[in-house]
Amino acid sequence: MRPVGNEPLSRHALAFVLAGGRGSRLQELTDKRAKPAVYFGGKSRIIDFALSNAVNSGIRRIAVATQYKAHSLIRHLQGGWNFFRPERNESFDILPASQRVSETMWYVGTADAVYQNIDILEAHGTKYILVLAGDHVYKMDYEIMLKQHVESGADVTVGCLEMPRAESSAFGIMHIDEHGLIQSFLEKPADPPPMPGKPDKSLASMGIYVFNSEFLFDELRRDAADPNSAHDFGKDIIPYIVKHGRAIAHQFNDSCVRSGDDPRSYWRDAGTVDAYWGANIDLTDVVPELDLYDRSWPIWTYAEITPPAKFVHDEDGRRGQAVTSLVSGACIISGASLRRSLLFTGVHVNSYANVENAVIMPYVNVGRGARLRNVVIDRGVRIPEGLVVGEDPEFDGKRFRTTENGITLITQSMIDRLGT
Repeated sequence: MRPVGNEPLSRHALAFVLAGGRGSRLQELTDKRAKPAVYFGGKSRIIDFALSNAVNSGIRRIAVATQYKAHSLIRHLQGGWNFFRPERNESFDILPASQRVSETMWYVGTADAVYQNIDILEAHGTKYILVLAGDHVYKMDYEIMLKQHVESGADVTVGCLEMPRAESSAFGIMHIDEHGLIQSFLEKPADPPPMPGKPDKSLASMGIYVFNSEFLFDELRRDAADPNSAHDFGKDIIPYIVKHGRAIAHQFNDSCVRSGDDPRSYWRDAGTVDAYWGANIDLTDVVPELDLYDRSWPIWTYAEITPPAKFVHDEDGRRGQAVTSLVSGACIISGASLRRSLLFTGVHVNSYANVENAVIMPYVNVGRGARLRNVVIDRGVRIPEGLVVGEDPEFDGKRFRTTENGITLITQSMIDRLGT
């Protein structure tokens, strides 16, 4: 039954965020941290988008399951997401894999990550559970999806969006009828089937699911008892409900949070170095598709206390300046030039350096006279004086990680090897 009156459904929902994956396609960026903990947009981490969507939608009970190299992620959650108050019927649970079912089992799949915490979820007594992927960048009002779930009488409601077929093989692909009922669901097919009438598009799962809590618990227990299951939502739980129950698709366009009159709906996986670089660099556009300045739907995060950014020196050839760039607090641009770049907190770019099309993570030091173009630089890297990257792709590939699209990833270990 739906809650009485006009009370928001979000008050009766818990958001369970799956944040245990490495994200190996991001290469060395996830050597020390899980993909949801990767920095994004100058101040945030990728997981902040799913968490902010939940809070902005009115959901005040949240659980985050962590597993792979979770220390960075857990520290971020403890610092930036510690404002929930139990006396207001709010909660924020961090649930590391802790062999709660068996001494030999960590989380073996996305469904198992929820199953191993059923007792904690049952204690919350919420009517609905919203399962979220913690590694995508988007703005979405989950209250709209919850309403569709209740009004359609679905066993599960699956968030979905149209995606270029060539980019769809890493996602669950579904076919729906004219009423939104999911007819088939294929997890990460090598050859994604096209949408009817749209041969270049596939309908992809966003990794967002809404369940009635008791129904979900029953399905998880059934799945846990199946020795042939991978205990994964996309591989097992959703296909089973498609065959034996009522699975409904929710179109992202219906609940996407847009800025003003902008008709575009923004969603990014940012799961490769190229995609990660592109999603960050896009923020330097005059009117970017993702509006980080929208105070009506803010992206909450850990707000580090820092001094303002500083630009110093004003002489020919040694002028601290930035064009079409985002520069975070505590950055010092000392007689250097930036163009179309995004700098995270505490970056120091020294005199005579030129930086273009760069995504630079916190506390990087760029040495004098360095020339950097089309790069992603990991946290804390110290770029040597005079280093040149982005002008000779073949040479860059021998020293650093380079992509097919010409983006160069630089870590401190790569820098250290230059001197050997």
